[in-house]
This record gives sequence, structure tokens and C-alpha cells, in this order.
Amino acid sequence: MRFEREQVLAAMRARVAQGKAILAAAAGNGLVARVEDKNGADAIIVYNSGRYRMNGIASIAGNLPIGDANAIVREMGKEQILPQVKHTPVVAGIYGVDPTRDMEAFLQELADIGYSGVINFPTVGKLSGPIRQELEQVGLGFAREVERLRLAASMGFFTMAYCYCPEEARMLAEADIDIIVSHVGLTAGGDVGVRTASPLEAAVEKTRAIHEAALKVKPDILCLCHGGPIVAPADVQYVVDNTPAVGFVAASSIERLPVEGSVGEMVGALKAVTL
Repeated sequence: MRFEREQVLAAMRARVAQGKAILAAAAGNGLVARVEDKNGADAIIVYNSGRYRMNGIASIAGNLPIGDANAIVREMGKEQILPQVKHTPVVAGIYGVDPTRDMEAFLQELADIGYSGVINFPTVGKLSGPIRQELEQVGLGFAREVERLRLAASMGFFTMAYCYCPEEARMLAEADIDIIVSHVGLTAGGDVGVRTASPLEAAVEKTRAIHEAALKVKPDILCLCHGGPIVAPADVQYVVDNTPAVGFVAASSIERLPVEGSVGEMVGALKAVTL
């Protein structure tokens, strides 16, 4: 089932008006998607990194040139995720700077299989230094991602976007993107999460700066947070209490870390069975 942009945004804004945070939850396989759908996630996001994450590989692999990110998300959606979801809008992580695709035709394929929204992932926003400068110079930079998100919006998708700094947040707000997600780094913890992350207070400061930059341009933009030390519900509560964030994008924190913990505990409990 495909959801209309205005329908999705109205439901999210109604939730915020009720004083409840928005939850956008990643799903790297159909089982996770089915559980999230059943338990009321506000949106389900399909990333190429979800395939890696749920196969024991660090999520950052989704940013490496080791697979066709757009093809992976199309395949995951069609064969694994969308057949399991009945009540929740599903978002496709698109690599917007892909120079090998007719992006309009690709977006139409995503719409045809049931995706309701898009988000820029993988994203060049995560890159810095010479490689970022070179990508920007040859037209494969962040502005290209924004352009592709605007194209998706014109085709009826609701749009989400990761951003890493206030400048990117302003660009997205000026492009009338519906939802921005402040990204403060790879999620910490577990077997394949980062070992060190910025303190939660530093994540709050960065999140606040990103959100305020966007809200100054587009006061009704929905601001979500993600990443780094923002892992547990208490972390999310702290960020929401101290920034303009009205919700959270959960990826490793909702599928990888719970699986690692629950499976480990069950193995331990079963190994304790005696004869």
C-alpha cells in the first residue's frame, strides 16, 4: 500500500501536536519490518546498509563502493520489506548522485512497488576533505542529492534528508524538503558499532544547530535526530527535551543492537540447560 505525501505528513504532525515523538525505524529484513509495522512505527526506512547491518557488517559499509545501493534498496523493498508491511509508509534510501541511472525512471519504479517516501542514503554529506571537494566540483555533490529529492517530491513522495551541518540543513529547507534528520555519526555500541562517539551533550549541540538553521528557513519542517551516542530511549528523550527535534530515526538502535542482545541472552540461557 502506497501512502500519499500529505497523508503521511498530516499523521506525523498530528502526533507531534499530541506531544508524542515521531519514530522512523529502519528495517534490514522482512521480519524486522513486520514487527515495526505491527507495533506502530510512523515510517519504515529501507537502507542498503540495512542488508549489511543485519548480516553482521558495520552499517558504514553502505557508504562504500561494494554494491549497487539503489538496486539493493529496490530489491529489498520489492522482495522482503513491502510484502510484510500493511499499515506504515515505507521510505527508500536512494543514492541520489548515481550518474548511471535515469533517476526519474528509477523513482517511478520505487513508486510502482509501493515506496511512499525517499531519503538521501548513501549520502555524500558523510564525506569530507579532498574526496568531498572533488565530488562537489564535478557535479556529484550534496546539491545533486537535493535536486533528486526535489524530483521525488514532484512525483508525490514525501521527502526525508540526512544532513551533517547547518549549511546542508539550510539547503534542504530552501528546497522544501519535508523532514530533516540531523546525523551525528555512526551509532555506537554492539559488535560492529563505533567504539567511541561524541558525548551526548555534544550531539545535542550539533543537533540543535542543524535544526535551528533549517527552521529559520522553513518553520514547519519536521526535525528528527539520529546517530552517534543517541541510542537508547533515554538518549532520545534527552535530545528531544533539549533541541527542536520532534522524533528519532532508529537504525542500528532498533534492529542490530536488540538482536545482538536478545540472541546473546537466549544462547546463554539455553546453554545453561542441564541434563
